[in-house]
Amino acid sequence: MQKEISLKLKPSEAADNEIVKDFIAKSIGLPIDQVSGFYRSKESIDARSSKQVWINLSLKAFINEPFVLRPTIQIDFRDVSKAEKKVVIVGAGPAGLFAALQLIELGIQPIILERGKDVRARRRDLAILNREGIVNPESNYCFGEGGAGTYSDGKLYTRSSKRGDINRILNILFQFGAEENVLYEAHPHIGTNKLPHIITAIRKQIVDCGGQFLFEKKVTRFIIEVNSIKAVETADGNRFDAHAVILATGHSARDIFELLHRQNILIEAKPFALGVRIEHPQALIDRIQYHCITRDEHLPPASYGLVEQVNERGVFSFCMCPGGIIAPAATSEGELVVNGWSPSKRNNPFANSGMVVQVAIEDAIVYFKKNNPDAAHLHDATNPLLLMHFQRAVEQACFKAGGGKLVAPAQRMVDFTRNKSSIDLPDNSYLPGTISTNLSEVLPSFIHKSLQGGFNAFGKKMNGYLTNDAVVVATESRTSSPVRIPRNAETFAHPQIKNLYPCGEGAGFAGGIVSAAMDGEKCAQFCALQLVN
Repeated sequence: MQKEISLKLKPSEAADNEIVKDFIAKSIGLPIDQVSGFYRSKESIDARSSKQVWINLSLKAFINEPFVLRPTIQIDFRDVSKAEKKVVIVGAGPAGLFAALQLIELGIQPIILERGKDVRARRRDLAILNREGIVNPESNYCFGEGGAGTYSDGKLYTRSSKRGDINRILNILFQFGAEENVLYEAHPHIGTNKLPHIITAIRKQIVDCGGQFLFEKKVTRFIIEVNSIKAVETADGNRFDAHAVILATGHSARDIFELLHRQNILIEAKPFALGVRIEHPQALIDRIQYHCITRDEHLPPASYGLVEQVNERGVFSFCMCPGGIIAPAATSEGELVVNGWSPSKRNNPFANSGMVVQVAIEDAIVYFKKNNPDAAHLHDATNPLLLMHFQRAVEQACFKAGGGKLVAPAQRMVDFTRNKSSIDLPDNSYLPGTISTNLSEVLPSFIHKSLQGGFNAFGKKMNGYLTNDAVVVATESRTSSPVRIPRNAETFAHPQIKNLYPCGEGAGFAGGIVSAAMDGEKCAQFCALQLVN
C-alpha cells in the first residue's frame, strides 16, 4: 500500500529519516517495520510561531510493499544531427537551453549562438571583474554559457505555473545534476557553485544529440525576406541559415534591442523595477525570522520577502540571497550594476536582497526632462527604448558616484532613511569595494523617496530590520527587461516577422530560471508545430 502522509515536525526531527519513518508509523497506527520507505513530495518551513519553528512535510510512504524510488520524467533525446529542420537559438541562458532540449525531443536540430564564453572561460573574466573592476562586455555575470542564472544564485522558485510544467523543469535539472531537494523544497535553490556543472552537462547532451553549440557568436544582423526571417549574421562575419529563429538573449542584451529597432522590427517599452541591494548580517535575519538568538543547525539561513505600497507605487524585495554575496553585474564600461547570489550551502555571513521600485514610462520622461532637457527622443513616450535609456542613465550616474573600477556608492540603512551621509560603512560582501555616498544625490528622487518609505514600513513588519548595521548599495537595475519583444499569444511568433520567436526574460515574458526555461520550451513547441505544418 502507498499512502500520502502529512507531518509537522521540529527541524531536528525532519532532518532525520529514521525519526520521520517513526512518525509515519505512528500516524497510521502500524509498527515501524511495516514502513518500507518514503520520499518527500513537499517540504516547507513554518516560522510564524514565536515559540517554535516547524517543518511541514508531505510524504509518499510505502506500507508493506517494496519501496520504489521517486519517479522521474523520461525524456527521449533524439539524434538530430541529420534533421531536415534547423532552428537558430540566440542565447544560451535557461530559455535558450530548454528550447534546444525541447527541439531535440521533437526531432529538430538546434543551433545555439552564444555571444559569451563557456562556463570555465567565463569564470576567469568574472575573477578579473571582481578583482580589478574591468568589464568584459561579452563575458560577465549576464553574458556567457547559462546566461545570468549560471553565476547568479540558482533560485528555482516561481509562481508562473501557467507558463508550463514546473515539475518537468525541476526534474530535468535534477537529471542533469541538481540535488534531489529541488524536487520537493518549497523554495528550491541550486547554488552558484553547482550550476556551472549542470549547465555543462546540458550542453554535452545537446552536442551529443547532434545539436550545435557555438560560443563568441554575437548576432549583429537579422536576414529578413518578405517579412520572414531566413538567417542571422554574427560579428565575425558568419551567416547562419535556419527555418526559424528563437530569440533568447536575456534582459541585458541592449545591443539586440537596438538592432531590432534599427531594422524596424517591432519592440515596445516595458515597465520594470529599479533600486538598490541591501545587505544585513545573516545572523540578524535569522533572529528576526526564526525568533531565536541562534539559528537551529537543522534550519537553513533565513530569507524574507517584503512588499509595500508607498504613495501608490510598489516597493518590494527581489532575488533575496541568504548567506550570499553582492556581485558586480555591469555589462559595459561606465555602468554600475549590482546583483546577488548564494552558494549551495548559503554559508556566507551576510544576507542580501534587491529592494526595488516600480518604474513607468512617465517616470523616465520626467527624469530626462530634468536631466537631459535637450534630448527630444528621451521625452517621447512612444520611444520603445525609453526605459532602457533610463536604466542605463541611472547605472552611469552610480558609476560616476563610485569613482570608477566598479566601486559602489553605499550608505547605512537608517542614514538612508534620514538623508544623512554615513561616516563609515559596515563590513560587506561586495568585493570591488564601496564608498560612502548620500544616495539621494545619485538615485532618481522618486526611487529614493519610495525606498525611504519602504524601508520604514519594512522596519515595522520585521522588528530589527531597519538598522544601521545594514548597508544599502546602488544600483539594482536588472530586475527584468525594460523592453518587450511582442509575440502572438496563440502562436508565440513575432506579429510582424514570420518564424521569429521571442522568448524568456529578454523578450519580457519571464523572470528567473524556471519561468525562462518553461517559456523556452513553449516557444520551441510552437516553433516546431509551425515547421511541421
